[in-house]
Amino acid sequence: MTGASRGIGRAVAEAFAAAGDRVAIHHRDSRELAERLRAGLPGDGHTVVRADVADPEQVRRMVDEAAEALGGIDVLVNNAGVFFDHPITEVSYQEWQDAWRRTLDTNLVGAANAAWCAVRHMGPGGRIVNVSSRGAFRGEPDGPAYGASKAGLNALGQSLAIALAPHGIAVGTVAPGFVETDMTNEHLKSPRGDAVRAQSPFGRVGRPEEIAAAVLYLASPAAEWTSGAVIDLNGASYLR
Repeated sequence: MTGASRGIGRAVAEAFAAAGDRVAIHHRDSRELAERLRAGLPGDGHTVVRADVADPEQVRRMVDEAAEALGGIDVLVNNAGVFFDHPITEVSYQEWQDAWRRTLDTNLVGAANAAWCAVRHMGPGGRIVNVSSRGAFRGEPDGPAYGASKAGLNALGQSLAIALAPHGIAVGTVAPGFVETDMTNEHLKSPRGDAVRAQSPFGRVGRPEEIAAAVLYLASPAAEWTSGAVIDLNGASYLR
């Protein structure tokens, strides 16, 4: 799975390993965290792979290395993502272009490339699970490329669900709201954090393990009929 060394990705890797699966832990620049995670996972046969998912050739090598280490690929979890502040009225044209390119190359094109590569190692019963965001639906005014990339990821998952069903491969997507991770840490500090937590009637934000539970379900044999679904995981903070 991509982006597995911390946050949601780490929780997903732990959930799969706890269920008895072998996991390929992807990272870009955090090998120490990835190795520490591998050492702490239950079971044997886990591996660490590195790639910048914005680089197509690195993605191909990463997926092939994971398939070789694991003896094939049953599940791909597209979790790697980036967010850059780039309000349209406050950045230069060059900064605007750079933010869009970097965001789409990682969040959307990188996920599409990982899916293309992983499908070559999958058979019937294979699963692809994409980690999207409620930002795909409610908008991201300070990071419009992020919201657009996640909306595109939702559409990609639905397109692949149709294309891959004849091959016995199901594709699902989870769309979390705010979750307690390194990526959201600054947003959750007071006083802004209080307003963020108040968005949900539960008065809190999500926990990584709650997202991981949904990913684990979508990857299970029981979830084939959910293929094409986008599951909202935001504690009723946004309803559509």
